[in-house]
Amino acid sequence: MIKKLSILACLVLGALTIKAQHNVTSFFDEMGMANIRTDEYSQAHDTIVMVNHRIDDVIWSRVVYRIIDMRYRQNYQLYFPVNQDDENYSNLFKVIIEAVVDGMDVYPVTMSEKSIKPDFQNGPYSRVQVPKDVFRIETFEEKNRSHADDETYDDISQSNAMLVNYDSINDIMKPNYFSFQSVVKNQVKYMIQEIVFFDKHTSRLHTKIMAIAPLHPDKITQNDSTKVMEALHESIVCWIPFDELRPYLAMQYIIPNRNETKRVTYDEFFQKRLFTSYIVGEGNMYNRMIPDYEKSYEGIKKEQERIATELLNFEQDLWEY
Repeated sequence: MIKKLSILACLVLGALTIKAQHNVTSFFDEMGMANIRTDEYSQAHDTIVMVNHRIDDVIWSRVVYRIIDMRYRQNYQLYFPVNQDDENYSNLFKVIIEAVVDGMDVYPVTMSEKSIKPDFQNGPYSRVQVPKDVFRIETFEEKNRSHADDETYDDISQSNAMLVNYDSINDIMKPNYFSFQSVVKNQVKYMIQEIVFFDKHTSRLHTKIMAIAPLHPDKITQNDSTKVMEALHESIVCWIPFDELRPYLAMQYIIPNRNETKRVTYDEFFQKRLFTSYIVGEGNMYNRMIPDYEKSYEGIKKEQERIATELLNFEQDLWEY
């Protein structure tokens, strides 16, 4: 009798263990619809993997500036959807706007009109400056308004052209989606500041994005090649420390591309470097970017290839075969 009870207890315990280990979630819901939407990343900001490299182990590093252009097919998933009322997905610009509203700090570009470097030393914009000086972006309709309509233009509230509004009474930021769709469809470029470094402890080359900046659409309008850097400086909306943006990127899936069950967050997209970009400059003792000293398309292309090749060859040159 005791033996039978022991066997029965083992069977019950085994069944409970199996049930605990195999909590099966059906792909289809009760209505027969695909159960794709999940909330598994709701707490992802608490589980972001951060690798701390010791300063004594980093024996070589190089800062590089790149532009991510949404018009390249590989970057389409960062651009879409352009409508602000999609319940499941948000494009990269909307994620940034919502992060700013949530209180994330944004920083200005350095004062030099030819520099595109972030100014992290003098602190972030204040909460009042963010909507006033940063996210006051000219909408498509305003940009194309003729001078004959100047009186009508004056009647438009300036707050309608701000993507982020500051409520001084409640001391909170609010997104303004009135002009969002007009702006986001032209928001096609971002600049990233990244560092490529060699860690002797891991014996490999690492690449880390340090900051990201949305570029103001249609700012680079001069045909004068000598003013490219000034125009690029003016086009930078603000600089955002990438590690401060990562918790928001980790909680938002990118829109699927040809595979609805491929679940990738923005953070994974950037960490796996699934985007494509091109180089506009590097850190150097002359404190200049490629457009500062190369004016022709062929010259710029040659410099981009030179920097990319040097970065690619550096790790290989450390070893002897």
